[in-house]
Amino acid sequence: MNKLVGIKAVSFDLDGTLWDFEEVMRRSLHHVLKELRKFDLTAAKMLDVEKMIEIRNRVANELKGKVINLEKVRLEAFRQTLREVGRPNDALASHLNQVFFKHRFEDAKLFDDVLPTLKVLRAKYTIGIVSNGTGYPQQGGLENIFQFLVFSQDYDIEKPDPRIFQIAMKKVECSSKQLLHVGDSLQDDVMGALKARIRCVWLNRKHEKNNLNLKIDYEISSLLELLEILE
Repeated sequence: MNKLVGIKAVSFDLDGTLWDFEEVMRRSLHHVLKELRKFDLTAAKMLDVEKMIEIRNRVANELKGKVINLEKVRLEAFRQTLREVGRPNDALASHLNQVFFKHRFEDAKLFDDVLPTLKVLRAKYTIGIVSNGTGYPQQGGLENIFQFLVFSQDYDIEKPDPRIFQIAMKKVECSSKQLLHVGDSLQDDVMGALKARIRCVWLNRKHEKNNLNLKIDYEISSLLELLEILE
């Protein structure tokens, strides 16, 4: 494996890269269903986690490019969820959204390879976050680790728009050749990095296929492999 040289800063995605978003999301939705049973048992009986995920994904697709803030997307998903089961209640949807994000933030658990990797890299590189998500580092046990943070909802730009990486480069005062991005999404992370003409590492924890046929600089299944690329 060829070593990466000339790198000054490394940016990371959050959800699915540093913590298991899928697990946290499903667990949070179970809490939402439990809460819903207290207020509207009829609605709760007509829903399950898979149905709520399906509705949320549909709403996200409808709002893509229009609404960047994922908390607002999730709120609209809860509104539409209650409407679809014939129990419209926007006040209850707002309450369920608060319950969801309480657990979404409190239950985030880092992958085992995250802290060992970040502690080594931080000694040599400027490390930060470039994320479309709503989770912040301090909510996942990563306080005082990162030197720069770029969240799509703060700039109304989301990956794969290359401008979000340009914001990161300005923060770090580095060129495109000096920034490396690491993420799990082909669509958002890899394609976004390619558009921004920066180098990228695809973190493919589940050994998925490159179904977008993108030219990937590096592919790894564990963050610890990043240390081999950069050393």
